[in-house]
Amino acid sequence: MGMNKNTIFGWASFVLFIIGAAVILLGVLKYLEYAIGFSVVGIGFFAISWAFNALKGRV
Repeated sequence: MGMNKNTIFGWASFVLFIIGAAVILLGVLKYLEYAIGFSVVGIGFFAISWAFNALKGRV
């Protein structure tokens, strides 16, 4: 059973969302003095995840 493009975009968006949430939580819970930078990077991962999710079915 092979994966098509929509499945790959779905998994990629899910993985990027999980990484973004982990980066934000790491900044807020462990490295509080760098929380702003970690949050900006996490929001960037969320944005890329949203773009990949929007590409499902269009490419």
